[in-house]
Amino acid sequence: MNDINRRQLLTAGAAALAGAVLPRSLFGARAAGSETLLLETPLLETRRSAGLIEARLESVVKPLSVAGQQVSLMTYNASAPGPILRLREGDAVRLTYTNRLTQPSNLHLHGLHISPQVDLPLLEVAPGDSHVYAFELPKGSSGTHWYHPHVHGNVAAQMAAGLSGAMIVSGPMDAMPELVAAEEHVLVLKDLALQGSAIKSHDMMDWMNGQEGELQLVNGQLKPTLRAQKATLRLRLVNASNARYYRLKLEDHPLYLIATDGGFVEKPVMLEELLLAPGERAEVMVQLTREGSFKLQNLPYKRGTMMMGGMGGMGGMSRGMNMGGSSADAAPVTLLTVVAPSNPKPTPLPTGFASLERLDVGAAVATRRITFSEQMMQAQFFFNKKSFDAKRIDFSGKRGTLEVWELHNTSDMDHPFHLHSYPFQIIDRNGVPEPYRAWKDVVNLKKNDLVRIAVPLRDFTGLTVYHCHVVEHEDRGMMGTLEVRA
Repeated sequence: MNDINRRQLLTAGAAALAGAVLPRSLFGARAAGSETLLLETPLLETRRSAGLIEARLESVVKPLSVAGQQVSLMTYNASAPGPILRLREGDAVRLTYTNRLTQPSNLHLHGLHISPQVDLPLLEVAPGDSHVYAFELPKGSSGTHWYHPHVHGNVAAQMAAGLSGAMIVSGPMDAMPELVAAEEHVLVLKDLALQGSAIKSHDMMDWMNGQEGELQLVNGQLKPTLRAQKATLRLRLVNASNARYYRLKLEDHPLYLIATDGGFVEKPVMLEELLLAPGERAEVMVQLTREGSFKLQNLPYKRGTMMMGGMGGMGGMSRGMNMGGSSADAAPVTLLTVVAPSNPKPTPLPTGFASLERLDVGAAVATRRITFSEQMMQAQFFFNKKSFDAKRIDFSGKRGTLEVWELHNTSDMDHPFHLHSYPFQIIDRNGVPEPYRAWKDVVNLKKNDLVRIAVPLRDFTGLTVYHCHVVEHEDRGMMGTLEVRA
């Protein structure tokens, strides 16, 4: 990857504290035998002065080692996934993005409650140009977020080629003794579809279903091993895949959900398995109670996709309730192996976090309906029977008000719905209230689901978007615009 310079060699051991971007080869050593140790994604180098955080990201094509072969990828700062941007609530941030690609791109700071006039989802940064994203992180911003490109029409290809990275925002609750005592890892889940030493180009089936790759990677690695030093783990999970769903289960261990993509829940929720739709994040804690090796697996999941029939071609396609999104995933896939420490003694889990605001749905000033539909054979996707038009305002709202949005999926496949800038709470799903309160920015809808969400239009005005986070569907029309006015 990058050349290892003297400063990086001297600071490698202190990378997590210093925030230096270290070449992935520094972390790429193999353990005894054929075991590959989990790479910790490098941190983005930042300059902190009087509360101002300055950092630089550039998208550039680089050859990287993937599952034992060299592959030409689109990277951020020559890393895939891109370096982790670590911030704190209250920080003022000045992030300079430079586009070194041969096509327009930009950055979406996914999950941050920042102004649409900063996020600018319709901005196009031309090849060779730069753009500065300047914003402040308000109270309540803590959580696991991520960044990725968002130029309409180019999102699927650029993300499929490797462009994504994690953002971690810390807040007061991260200082809880139970969290400080845990061993933390950021796990970016990303699949790749290869064609020789390059990323496979999209074909019509990819545009219909969303592209899924044969390589299911964790921090850019195939089936790495996490040798835990502590018996209590805090795992920050990011689904950075174009279309793949991750139905996660850790052998012989429950997962304790402590945060969703919008931040902490009120108290840990014990789960036997966790479903992460594209774009979603979650934080879970694990207590390793005995020695041994345990597989973190992606279990089969039916999301409703098209498959090629026996005759081949368009006439040979049929609706398939295939497993794991891809017909090849009819069995669990091991993503990561966790090895417990000797004589493990897990520390306690938190008993609870801060109470979350209960939104008064009765005070909503508007109820909006968004219907999901498709013309699958043409690979076209719609909200309210309309394909995306950047010149059209689909919804207009008023800053400081609460709205209820009714999301109805009439299509034949799952769609993860994402709203920029304004986090929401799920009211109910098919009339059944959510089992726990949480802030969200992505919610998955299965076929025929009717999900109601409460959307507070707080703090900011401007033009933003909502869309399906199977990014091929976004590129093929399943996106709308929201303008919030004073």
